[in-house]
Amino acid sequence: MSANDFKDRVAVVGMGCTRFGDRWESSADDLLAEAVQEALDSAGMTIDQIDAFWLGTFSSGNSGMTMTASVDVGLKPVTRVENYCATGSDAFRNASYAVASGAYEVVMAVGVEKLKDSRFAGLVVPDPDADGTAPAWSSPAPFAMLAPAYGRANGMSEDEVRSALSRIAMKNHKNGVANPRAQYRSEVTSEQVESGPLVAGMLRVLDCSGVADGAAAAIITRADDAKRYQEKPLYVKSMALSAAPRNGNLSADFDYTTMPEAVASSRTALELAGVTDVGAEIALVELHDCFTPTELVLYEDLGLAPRGAGASMVLDGMFDADGWLPVNPDGGLKSFGHPIGASGLRMLFECWLQLREEAGERQIDVSRPYGMTHNLGGRPGASVSFVSIVGGELG
Repeated sequence: MSANDFKDRVAVVGMGCTRFGDRWESSADDLLAEAVQEALDSAGMTIDQIDAFWLGTFSSGNSGMTMTASVDVGLKPVTRVENYCATGSDAFRNASYAVASGAYEVVMAVGVEKLKDSRFAGLVVPDPDADGTAPAWSSPAPFAMLAPAYGRANGMSEDEVRSALSRIAMKNHKNGVANPRAQYRSEVTSEQVESGPLVAGMLRVLDCSGVADGAAAAIITRADDAKRYQEKPLYVKSMALSAAPRNGNLSADFDYTTMPEAVASSRTALELAGVTDVGAEIALVELHDCFTPTELVLYEDLGLAPRGAGASMVLDGMFDADGWLPVNPDGGLKSFGHPIGASGLRMLFECWLQLREEAGERQIDVSRPYGMTHNLGGRPGASVSFVSIVGGELG
């Protein structure tokens, strides 16, 4: 089956998502079981109806038995998936392909991460042994390099770039206020963002997503069977995954103004879904705002803004929840939190709520047919990038 044949082959018929944040009272097992049960309840199904499972986790388990520790799957197959911060999305991708191939009728993708009491600080991630060429740097450091590069490429001063970054942080924190599952539920001012402690380059604390615990799950079946389980399913229009060279950011051609892997995955997903006008066809975008300059660069890499226009568009409120194209209306990684293995499925969960008009106080206008998710794993120029397009109707 070619990638071009994938549109409307599978549908999401149930989803669950825990509250993200400082879940000291809950283990990874607890979080996983909570998300799985909510997904089953939303589809009106039992665990016995699921044929196979794909479990995404970065560091909270070493095999499919991470899931069977808390959920009785009846000796059915559980495949553990890991792809850096795109882990949850890749679990969903692999589960979807298993249904589309005809191997299974009904499957589940689950993502879970327990970071708050695991000594993971979000700053240093050990890399595999290599030849010593790549620098040993913290997670914020390479993303901090996006900000000055963007400014130089677009003739902007540091203060002008900082204004755009602060506006992104303010937007996402505001969106998180009405989200009962978000890690951070308070607005921030530009003064708070710009007076926070420096972390790397011009990045300050409030430019960075938080370390969180959480889990999310999706039940997937064939599109032509979806209405058997769910009155309002979510149909998968396309998925695309691009992997950059491991040390692509060390190339003399890489200047930190763009992430080619994000450009490639976005173009492929939009083309396969048949989307020709983002502003007319996409109702919301959930993108990987691990740091505020990441979101700024991704506006342009994903085709949401012309080159050089992302900063002015965010400052004009065009990506606000009530703006031209809402970006991260659930608060994004910045406010919702970033439990690594769960984040990709959490993005899909927001599309599930919004396109089904079940987002409550933060419901946006969904007269346009599609939602878009973008999940990044790695660092600029050396990452994997996943994009999906989903919609509430066939065709």
